[in-house]
Amino acid sequence: MTAGADIVSAFAPTGRVRAAINVGNPILARLQADGSPAGVSVDLAQRLAAQLGVPLELQVFEAAAKSVDAVTNGEADFGFFAIDPLRGAGIAFSAAYVLIEGAYMVRSDSPLTDNAQVDVPGHTVVVGQGSAYDLYLSRELRHASIVRAPTSPAVVDVFLAPTGDVAAGVKTQLEASVAQRGGLRMLPGRFMVIQQAMGVPKTRGTAVARWLSDFVEEIKASGFVAEALARHQIQGAIVAPSKD
Repeated sequence: MTAGADIVSAFAPTGRVRAAINVGNPILARLQADGSPAGVSVDLAQRLAAQLGVPLELQVFEAAAKSVDAVTNGEADFGFFAIDPLRGAGIAFSAAYVLIEGAYMVRSDSPLTDNAQVDVPGHTVVVGQGSAYDLYLSRELRHASIVRAPTSPAVVDVFLAPTGDVAAGVKTQLEASVAQRGGLRMLPGRFMVIQQAMGVPKTRGTAVARWLSDFVEEIKASGFVAEALARHQIQGAIVAPSKD
């Protein structure tokens, strides 16, 4: 798909298209040994810039909340986010391009055996500040308290401080900690499914948001998203279904 001059100028007013890349979610992006970002979201950003016909500038953030702020404030032109109504105040989202499971992790000797046992008085749940899991659990938990780690990758360290009874986050990220550290286990199943989408500042207008939505549907239908997941050997995420 191509973009007309009006879309290009609205999408990339500086002459470059600035992508907010969150390396706090390893399913989507990570820092390489040389400090440069790589991953599914980087591949998608490169594809979008190519279709706009403008240079790409990557803005790297360690936490989702900082990436959200950059796009909301127009300091970045687009980003990759879990869809959430709070974020939707300033960001126009596409439909999801991948689905990611959120799960709970506990210590091996924890009495907890089921997700339904988490939300009781006295329990503390550790989650990355400003992450989709934080936003969701802040709405859904009625009795347990939340302890916020500075970033999603820091959740396990804060959990083991010891601070919490439960760690919450990306299922595959927590499963990796279980395998690497020992003395930890996952609670069965998941407590939520993240709809990971792309988004632009709402101030860019409906035409830009519509073009981005069409772009996301095209990269899903063409197999580009599936190929990116395979290329980066990503487990725990699946291509989202096409928008109805």
